[in-house]
Amino acid sequence: MRSRVRNARSAPRLMPALMIVASLLLAACAGDEATVESARPVLVTRPQAAVDGFSSLAGEIRAREESPLSFRVGGKLVERRVDVGDHVKQGDVLATLDAGDLQARARAARAQLAAAEAELGRARADRARFATLAEQQLVSRSTMDAQNAATVAAEGQVKAARAELEVAGNQAGYSELRAPADGVIAARQAEAGQVVGAGQPVFTLAADGRREVGFAVPEGAIDAVKPGQAVRVELWSDPGKRWPGIVREIAPLADAASRTFAARATVEAPAGALDLGQSARVYFASANDAALSVPLSALQRTGEDGVAVFVVDPETSTLELQPIRIGPYGSERAPVIDGLASDAWVVGAGGHLLREGQQVTPVDRDNRRVTAERGKPAEPVAAPATTADEG
Repeated sequence: MRSRVRNARSAPRLMPALMIVASLLLAACAGDEATVESARPVLVTRPQAAVDGFSSLAGEIRAREESPLSFRVGGKLVERRVDVGDHVKQGDVLATLDAGDLQARARAARAQLAAAEAELGRARADRARFATLAEQQLVSRSTMDAQNAATVAAEGQVKAARAELEVAGNQAGYSELRAPADGVIAARQAEAGQVVGAGQPVFTLAADGRREVGFAVPEGAIDAVKPGQAVRVELWSDPGKRWPGIVREIAPLADAASRTFAARATVEAPAGALDLGQSARVYFASANDAALSVPLSALQRTGEDGVAVFVVDPETSTLELQPIRIGPYGSERAPVIDGLASDAWVVGAGGHLLREGQQVTPVDRDNRRVTAERGKPAEPVAAPATTADEG
């Protein structure tokens, strides 16, 4: 009887202990489950070539020859036969002016020529008669000299009238604006019905042939870009494919508004590969082929002065914190002097949320998984690269 009472009294004391043990077991189980985490998608990128703190500049595909087309005479524009984007052949009529006044001027010049020729005929006939009289000594020598001078003056009037007629005829022909070469109409500055002056641009013709990329060089980098320097040109619409090029010219004066120097580089690309107006990036080759650059968002501080980047191993999909030595910071990128391979996959952003040895899913900017077989992006992944967004 006493044992039953003792057991009944000890039961309430055991309940809290059992509850504590159960809670500890549940916490341990929950901890085991928390240790299993899924691979986090991370945005990766390849290092790029660097020059003095910057690796590339934005540009636009332009024609090697861009000519503003205008009439050589003024008048009212009565017809416009082409529009922006039309391809034209050399000699095609692009626009016409009202040629009424020009044709009337040509008719007036023709009439003046006829009058001058008639005057020349009369002067020559008078000189012949006076020559006969001079032989008979019936007129003075001064009278004969005056008649010779009148004949020479009449001949000069005929020459002047012929030249005036030629000019008037040319001006009448200038009422038609013709294409000087094969090309594409890049811009239109006038419409039918508008009165334009001589030399006022009406169209801009981008001639067929070689293409160039126009870009602006900031003041801080003007000493690093020189004519004849090798570059690589990549289209925004076709990332990864770069065409070789050479810097052709750099403006000697900076633009007053942007304080940048206009520059152009020729591009060695097949015909039709580059379209006018396409956005592009101009990548500069470094004097040291091993010089690379990475985005500023990829840099991680290690210690007081140490810098590192997270590098992804495509075979194991794990992170490695790679110490590097960098040069002067650029506006968007930093040059890597030592410690990084050119074919490494670097985490481009969000490194402060990662740790070394972590399992990740490397993806490129198009959200495509980077495969170990080719070292290139492959199929898209289901989840976006949230690490880059958080960084």
